[in-house]
Amino acid sequence: MSKVTLKGFILVPESQLELVKNELVNHKRLTLEETGCITFNVIQNSENAFRFDVYEEFTDKVAFEQHQKRVKASHWGKVTVNVERHYEVFE
Repeated sequence: MSKVTLKGFILVPESQLELVKNELVNHKRLTLEETGCITFNVIQNSENAFRFDVYEEFTDKVAFEQHQKRVKASHWGKVTVNVERHYEVFE
């Protein structure tokens, strides 16, 4: 199987910015501990404080799908329910 890469960004509503930033630390830690996670970066954009640039790599589609499933059921999933996601996934 081939590696799966996700690239893009999220846009966070101003009213939820601090909450998302605080939970991001935990979200990063949990993701990096996942089986199959190669790289996981979510970085606040220097020109737009409400934009976070996202880059993820997983060993294969199974690992990526397990990550997506975990995220949807996680506290991060609840905290970011109103976040706009703009992603491209490459296999």
